[in-house]
Amino acid sequence: MEKKVLTTEFENLLKKVQDFHKNPKTKLMQSKKSELEQITLEADFFKNKKRSQEVYNELKNLDIFLSDLDKLKNLLNDNFELTQIVDEDDVASLDELEGALNACLGSLEQIQALLLLDGEYDGLNAIIEINSGAGGQDAQEWAGILYRMYKQYCQKSGYSIQELNSSEAEGGGYKSVSFLASGQFVYGYLKAEKGVHRLVRISPFDSASRRHTSFASVEVMPEIVDDSSIEIKPDDIRIDTYRSGGAGGQHVNKTDSAVRITHIPTGIVVACQNERSQVQNKETAFKMLRSKLAEKKERDWLDKNKEIKGSLKKIEWGSQIRSYVFQPYTMVKDHRTNFENADVQKVIDGDLHPFILDYLKKSQENT
Repeated sequence: MEKKVLTTEFENLLKKVQDFHKNPKTKLMQSKKSELEQITLEADFFKNKKRSQEVYNELKNLDIFLSDLDKLKNLLNDNFELTQIVDEDDVASLDELEGALNACLGSLEQIQALLLLDGEYDGLNAIIEINSGAGGQDAQEWAGILYRMYKQYCQKSGYSIQELNSSEAEGGGYKSVSFLASGQFVYGYLKAEKGVHRLVRISPFDSASRRHTSFASVEVMPEIVDDSSIEIKPDDIRIDTYRSGGAGGQHVNKTDSAVRITHIPTGIVVACQNERSQVQNKETAFKMLRSKLAEKKERDWLDKNKEIKGSLKKIEWGSQIRSYVFQPYTMVKDHRTNFENADVQKVIDGDLHPFILDYLKKSQENT
């Protein structure tokens, strides 16, 4: 890239970042951070463990955005100054500056996304549940493909994964699988994936090699560790224990360590079998139930105000939020935003951020 073009690009990016500093949301974040820092200095701050943890979590999330913004501003300033003094014939230095420009563009995109994450639960970890729908064996394999896609996305984003519960299909794939994704703003990003996902391809299970359509649903919930507003009454739940699935032989679990909890008023059912003991599985199952009830509470509020986006529907034709087409052409299309990518394999390999960012932008515009 020519020196003149690089100088202009860095200058434009610097102006954008300076505009972010003037953004009312950024000003509000700076004010909120100062307010929370004062709260941590109160004499009785540590007496309420739950409140102190909430304050620290909110402070950490605010600090990530504000410090990233400052770092990017300083980096752009430094590189902009370098473009003004570098020799036009110094190809190696110009190439290095071009690489720095691309890195700054990526950082700016992340900051833009963080600016969109201002929901109550956006800074929390996420519990994701995938269920196969219409499409038989193809749908079960599709649920497995989606599971791999989200694991790849989380790995690329620096998030950790812990499988919570799964029901594997005999022919491969999953009837259902749930997992916990941990990291900064996981729920804020992955809430964009909530809904029915449609696959169109030549079925590997069809001897005539015909094109099949299959479906799987993705449910995304914030991980609620403890929330006094989510009340779970003992009389409202039924707890069942059963034997966890195993690899067979000496590894078969001989105790009823798996736990299933049914919330009778809502009909919500959660299960966990992947922890070492029944006590741990029960604790994780209750965490999942709190998360589902919190998500339902938020969804009910949004439904009431007619602002819900990406709501779950029947796992069948006409209800999908996104289609992944391998035949007769290649295309991934989000039906809520019309965002498209013709490189299906790249998306299946975890390149979801462009879809998520576009969804977050348009959701905020609509609300």
